[in-house]
Amino acid sequence: MNGLDWAVLIGYFGVMVAIGVWSHRRVDDVGDFFTAGGRMPWWLSGISHHMSGYSAVMFTGYAGIAYVYGVTSYVTWALPIAIGIAIGSRLFAPRINRLRSRLGVASPLEYLKNRYDLRTQQALAWSGMLLKIVDVGAKWAAIATLLSVFTGLSLNQGILITGAITAVYCTIGGLWADALTELGQFVIQLLAGIAMLVAVAMKLSDRHIGLLDAWDRPALHDHAQPLAGPYGTVFLLAFLFIKLFEYNGGMLNQAQRYMATASAREAERSARLSALLWLVWPLVLFLPMWLAPLLVTAHKPDGSDSYALMTEQLLPHGLLGLVVVGFFSHTMAMCSSDANAVAAVFTRDVVPVLWRRARGWGERVGLLAARVTTVVFLGLSMAVATQVDSPALKDIITVVIKWVAGLMGPIAIPMMLGLLRPFRRSGPTAALTSWAAGLLAFWLVNYPISWHVQGGVPLQYQVSVPLAVSLVLYIVIGLIKPEDTPERLAVIERINTDGDGAEAAVPTPAAQARG
Repeated sequence: MNGLDWAVLIGYFGVMVAIGVWSHRRVDDVGDFFTAGGRMPWWLSGISHHMSGYSAVMFTGYAGIAYVYGVTSYVTWALPIAIGIAIGSRLFAPRINRLRSRLGVASPLEYLKNRYDLRTQQALAWSGMLLKIVDVGAKWAAIATLLSVFTGLSLNQGILITGAITAVYCTIGGLWADALTELGQFVIQLLAGIAMLVAVAMKLSDRHIGLLDAWDRPALHDHAQPLAGPYGTVFLLAFLFIKLFEYNGGMLNQAQRYMATASAREAERSARLSALLWLVWPLVLFLPMWLAPLLVTAHKPDGSDSYALMTEQLLPHGLLGLVVVGFFSHTMAMCSSDANAVAAVFTRDVVPVLWRRARGWGERVGLLAARVTTVVFLGLSMAVATQVDSPALKDIITVVIKWVAGLMGPIAIPMMLGLLRPFRRSGPTAALTSWAAGLLAFWLVNYPISWHVQGGVPLQYQVSVPLAVSLVLYIVIGLIKPEDTPERLAVIERINTDGDGAEAAVPTPAAQARG
């Protein structure tokens, strides 16, 4: 990177901070900070929902999968997400919006205390927050890895820079700042992605290779196979089921985008837009990655540095800076949205239970607590990021695929299925048992059992077994021991029907704690 590239990067950081400062004027209370007061346009919510699902992991871990295996990187990642969100646009998006508009909550997990009980809510809140710290830590490590390739900065320096800038704008402006910066980041990554695609096409043309002819080259042997390596049919089906829950609210941050729209219908439109973007846009981003073996030789065995090497070699200064900014835009979008979601869960669901005085917080103190929690979460995730390459976590793609996908299911099953009428019989016993058994299954499959299997347990079973265990137990226990009390049925009915259109006020932590 030269001075022009640095100017582009610094200018981007400046714009993000400016948006955060401007968004500060739109935040008057915790409802504005966490759900944009229910005033976010559906198209902005949809773009924000789409952008908050990306990170620099796509340009490191998934770029490596694309480099080694080809189109399976799209078929087993972006395509299941698009299908999952499309299904969730009818199944989950309207109901999650009604959590705010009908029940008046500001956190995706607030409703669980009345849908199940306080123990269930706290179990899901704590496990969800801890998983998010690890998840976001992997995202910081991914962008810092890319930054070190282009600038020579150390991993820890890259983590500190990106985390600090993200903390400024998302702490000041809340969800409004997240969504507006994600809109800007969407435009940036659009330009950066097209620039990279054009650069690759021109370089191949110089070598008299067309985009269609390239697939016949020996370097791309089997790259057109939709399923390859460890990413087979079982993995695809498991990932589709996991992403159905994860990207419709199971990982909390996407749920906030649905809650931020004015109505259930607008939440549905938001989800459809996000699904369409997931179906189309990753193809543009992945195509240069699939063709990378024709242009560069990766230094790392997993190919995770291939996209960065290709960017350095093909793009002129200025455009290089723009693509680097595109890396940042994906990661900062996801991490800032996660920080806002975790702050909502901690301040609305956890603190009032731990500290009696928090139940009497007014709007001003509650808003301050939300901002402090956001900073603390980002700090903890940055600390975890420094350990991503340790023996415990192994590497970035292991954290994202195995840890996050494997542990998300047991947390998301009670949260997401609890919204639906067919699962009304499943109460706190089903929720807690399925959650605990799913976590135990994750540990057994990935450690004691894997140690005694030659070559280890295949990846598809590492991520699918915990989800399957949780799902089966949640349904079976609900049938054997139904706990559909009138109060719980009333909550489910409000989530599944539209009222008279009147907005419910966001309850204070005190009201939630008294329950």
